[in-house]
Amino acid sequence: MDPTTLGIIVAVALIVLMAIGTPIAFALGGVSLLALIYDRGLPELIYFGETFFDRIAEFGFVAIPMFILMGAAVASSPTGRDLYRSLDLWMGRLPGGLAVSNIGACTIFSALSGSSPATCAAIGKMGIPEMRTRGYPDGVAAGCIAAGGTLGILIPPSVTMIIYGISTETSIGRLFIAGVVPGFMLAGLFMAWTMIACRLAGGYANPLAQAAGQMKETIKANVDTNMRALVRVLPFLAVVGGILFALYGGVATPSEAAGVGAFLCLALAVIIYRMWQVGPIKLIMRDSLRESVMIMLVIACAEVFAYALSSLFITQTVAGAIAELEVNRWVLMGVINVFLLVAGFFLPPVAVIVMTAPILLPIILAADFDPYWFAVILTINLEIGLITPPVGLNLFIIKGIAPDISLRDILMGSLPYALCMVLGIVLLCFFPGIALWLPNLIMG
Repeated sequence: MDPTTLGIIVAVALIVLMAIGTPIAFALGGVSLLALIYDRGLPELIYFGETFFDRIAEFGFVAIPMFILMGAAVASSPTGRDLYRSLDLWMGRLPGGLAVSNIGACTIFSALSGSSPATCAAIGKMGIPEMRTRGYPDGVAAGCIAAGGTLGILIPPSVTMIIYGISTETSIGRLFIAGVVPGFMLAGLFMAWTMIACRLAGGYANPLAQAAGQMKETIKANVDTNMRALVRVLPFLAVVGGILFALYGGVATPSEAAGVGAFLCLALAVIIYRMWQVGPIKLIMRDSLRESVMIMLVIACAEVFAYALSSLFITQTVAGAIAELEVNRWVLMGVINVFLLVAGFFLPPVAVIVMTAPILLPIILAADFDPYWFAVILTINLEIGLITPPVGLNLFIIKGIAPDISLRDILMGSLPYALCMVLGIVLLCFFPGIALWLPNLIMG
């Protein structure tokens, strides 16, 4: 059977398995195993096992569970609540100030946790009920949290950037710093749209306006409380700053920095918030273990899937077909963006990166695009997938936080933020320096 036909069969089988609810790791591993046995027979089982375990045995992957543990320690503590309170104090006077402060809290919490679901859950649990109480439209309240949560995979330290760096053998420190300016650019675009959406929704001319004014006065009267909340958050921000300094300054490897950061964040959560009981610590460890195992299993099975595609010459056929396209390199980039966008609709970011990055990188380099710039483009595409159906992980997290808000309202509130991300991609294409200026300045 020729590679093209075999590739179509593999793709259809994978889509069918995921459509019936098979976990992504099992779908990837099962399709890979059947394809290899079909092509080479049962002896190929030996290479299946070797490829599976060799991939996740790399020392660089130690950074992933450590950063996840660091994020779980922050997400399971009242850090999100304190961050929310302190930002509301400073941004409450802006048009749509509470929604804007929620996006600001998501931006900072993303740097603390490195996880989109954790950011959505931590900030949304307080932010959405508070915004609805003050009369904000349901779409704005849900959409700003869903979009703000996506920043967790772009603003460093980012687990997806670590996976991209290991998959493509690029510098993780440089990837981290390449995501800083684009991350804050997206946060700025989100805030701008939020203020516009609040104006379009009628500002504060609603029955709850008087109650909202009274709540603002209450918040102003509790300035001391909010300032103390900010002081409690600062040590966590200092840890993130120290990690980034260690990475960019060449003081430590990502795995070493992640290990120290996880220990410090866990210690700070215990000391600052007096989490002395076994229950909260057990919860942190359980959540970290679950997410780490899920990610590592997806990585291992995706590596086997990539091995199967390469062994069956499917990867080489697809890469060759794309490389032979006699089109402008920006048309090629447009095709790749559409492909990544569609992949992000159905697959989580980790799966998309480990499956596509090694295949796309040679094509990107041949078209004279920067691999670090492309990492940011890829990540923003995957961010869009987090707030668009059918998977839309952040949409379902918001639905779990506010079950009385219809999924349609959550989706319609999130779509304008997806357009903001598309605008961000366009700006990066016209001005690559947005992603490359800071890495070049710091690291040469």
